[in-house]
Amino acid sequence: MGHARNEGISKREQPMRLMEVRTELARKIAAHIQQEAEKATAVPGLTLYRRTEPTACNPAISEPSLTVFVQGRKRINLGRTTYLCDESTFLLTSVDVTVTSQIVAASIEMPLLSLRLALEMSLVREILSQDGFPEPAVSSESRGMAIGKTTVELFSACSRLVDLLDDPDDIPFLSNAIQREIVYRLLRGPQGERLRAIATTGDQSNRTAKAIAWLRANYAQPLRVEELAAVARMGLSTLHHHFRALTATTPLQYQKQLRLHAARDRMLMDGLDAASAAFEVGYESASQFNREYKRFFGQPPMRDIKARRRAPRNNPRLRDFTTQGIRPQGQV
Repeated sequence: MGHARNEGISKREQPMRLMEVRTELARKIAAHIQQEAEKATAVPGLTLYRRTEPTACNPAISEPSLTVFVQGRKRINLGRTTYLCDESTFLLTSVDVTVTSQIVAASIEMPLLSLRLALEMSLVREILSQDGFPEPAVSSESRGMAIGKTTVELFSACSRLVDLLDDPDDIPFLSNAIQREIVYRLLRGPQGERLRAIATTGDQSNRTAKAIAWLRANYAQPLRVEELAAVARMGLSTLHHHFRALTATTPLQYQKQLRLHAARDRMLMDGLDAASAAFEVGYESASQFNREYKRFFGQPPMRDIKARRRAPRNNPRLRDFTTQGIRPQGQV
């Protein structure tokens, strides 16, 4: 029905309609999160964000998700690729990737407002299995992250999802249906092939995603790339090629980044000292950990932790929207 409504809107009216639905969604997000925060909601997988000032570049981990921006601007770097996110765009992450992110436009008067919806590949596969769903174009290699233009239909579906927060009794009955619509619209859009490739069993991207999930669950263990290739059912050179295509890094570098993020979380959340955190995440040398930590995060471990605890916007309870911590992952 959404497409039918759009057909009745003239080209001149379309930008106005898009602005209306975006403004309405921004109002709803602001009403539910009135102070700078990251707010997990009662809707499964839905998190709301409000930021009131620009930030420095911050290394982070992005999990499979849809992030819709309705106000403010943010810059995400994946390898050498830069994604500029603003009120007209969404960010689609189809596989776990390590990135750097920076809020470039936000203020108390005009905060950055966004929502993030975790994506379950089981739901993607369910929709793809429906009779009559369009066949894909020829699969092409691409990063595990993409930016797209937000449509009226996608804004509207997200707005209805946020509406459920006003009547929690509706969430068990309507949330899944609205999330299915959101995934459907993503799959039908220009970026849908990325989700399809990750969700399709046997596709090279799906096999690579299995290797990524294995690394996330076993990052503290010594890495034998041959074992990782066996998990993905790929040859070594094939795995390296597709792993870099999706994540913009190698398996060994990816593991190191996972370890550094995990150690930072342990120090911030659990109060561990640098040496204890290093050994817990798999480092055998505290001095090597200190060197790599400083190179990755910009300063030595304890100085970095003290700085993050002093700065309100870097409170570990107000983590960047792409940072979800390191934890074992389910099947891909």
